[in-house]
Amino acid sequence: MAAAGVLLWGLRRLCRVLLFLSQFYILSGGESTDIPPYMMKCPSNGLCSRLPADCIECKTNFSCVYGKPVTFDCTVKPSVTCVDQDFKSRKSFVLNMTCRFCWQLPETDYECSSSTSCMAVSCPRQRYTANCTVRDHVHCLGNRTFPKMLYCNWTGGYKWSTALALSITLGGFGADRFYLGQWREGLGKLFSFGGLGIWTLLDVLLIGVGYVGPADGSLYI
Repeated sequence: MAAAGVLLWGLRRLCRVLLFLSQFYILSGGESTDIPPYMMKCPSNGLCSRLPADCIECKTNFSCVYGKPVTFDCTVKPSVTCVDQDFKSRKSFVLNMTCRFCWQLPETDYECSSSTSCMAVSCPRQRYTANCTVRDHVHCLGNRTFPKMLYCNWTGGYKWSTALALSITLGGFGADRFYLGQWREGLGKLFSFGGLGIWTLLDVLLIGVGYVGPADGSLYI
């Protein structure tokens, strides 16, 4: 009985050691179970020609004629599966697209960052440098992320109709200027009784034509 107990104890110790070694092997990278980041965008067994650009690698030719149809030989990345028109599994296929660089795409084919630090209401109208990224399903030549100069077009939530209504009804007390965030002008109108009515009439015209806008430089909504 004593020998059997020692043997059982030894087997338990051996199992613990083997379990520890197997866990150490996995944690050290010996057996990787990580999924590639691009797999989150790649549909399983979808059409090869409709795979996002992050799921494929193509042999592009930058000497193609701009605006003309062109074909490129492409292969899917590891772990990506796709099928052709006959629903047959493929690893390589031909991609049909239009010859153009990513920065030459229409505005509907990419998304750009917005800026709230530039003046949307100014003369001349200000621009800012935006970082643009091509949409996943769109294929193009060159870098899929690129800078582009765009006009300031952000809004702070101020309504033109509200500003005009305040200017007509309570403009003599500076309510329109207070609403637009222009506190100094609002106090000036308040203590001057709307500039004896003259400033009030001018603000109605200026806000009506959109010349006077929010103090933060944003556009009306």
